Amino acid sequence: MTDELPYPFLQDPEEMARFEGWSREQLEDLLAVRAGDLSALDFDAKYQVTRAILVLDLTGFTETAIQGGALKSFLRVLDAHSICLPVMREFGALFVRTFADDVVALFEEPTAALDAALEAHRRTDHFARSGRSDDPARCCIGIGFGRVYAIGPNHSMGDEMNRASKLGEDLARGGETLLTENAQRALASRSSHRIQRVEADDVLFPYYRVTGG
Repeated sequence: MTDELPYPFLQDPEEMARFEGWSREQLEDLLAVRAGDLSALDFDAKYQVTRAILVLDLTGFTETAIQGGALKSFLRVLDAHSICLPVMREFGALFVRTFADDVVALFEEPTAALDAALEAHRRTDHFARSGRSDDPARCCIGIGFGRVYAIGPNHSMGDEMNRASKLGEDLARGGETLLTENAQRALASRSSHRIQRVEADDVLFPYYRVTGG
């Protein structure tokens, strides 16, 4: 028997669900796995799905907030979301969620995710040339594909979500679409695009850049 912890250790699913991470049902099932009352196989069968995950981040959010003030950065995000959210809907996203300057969209297939990414780039570039904004944002996009858990605020937790987030939020530059290895394999037959491996020694997993299309 382990020693009692000298601090609160929250285990109440109803109270934990108030923090808007996992739902009460998801928390109850996770606690049941920990207690040995629910097998990992049963948890997987209940929650695992195959999804293409698009994670979109915007350039310059922090810099704009520092130099131009928070409200200017909000309006910049508003413009970008006004452009990109219809794209996700048009290309059949099953789920879309925004937080600050991020967008997460889930698709059945990686082809739809890639088409949505390229169209988001095209429309934001067109908006930048329109003169409607003196500081328009550009999109940085990562795409993953594979089995994830349909839990949490983004309905997609797991390795491919982690990788797509790393690509979109940290590694992609403005106007770039980066793919995980699983997404690259699924999209390799698309002749309208060049998909090249990015050589980077400081990243824990291989990833790829989409050009053309």
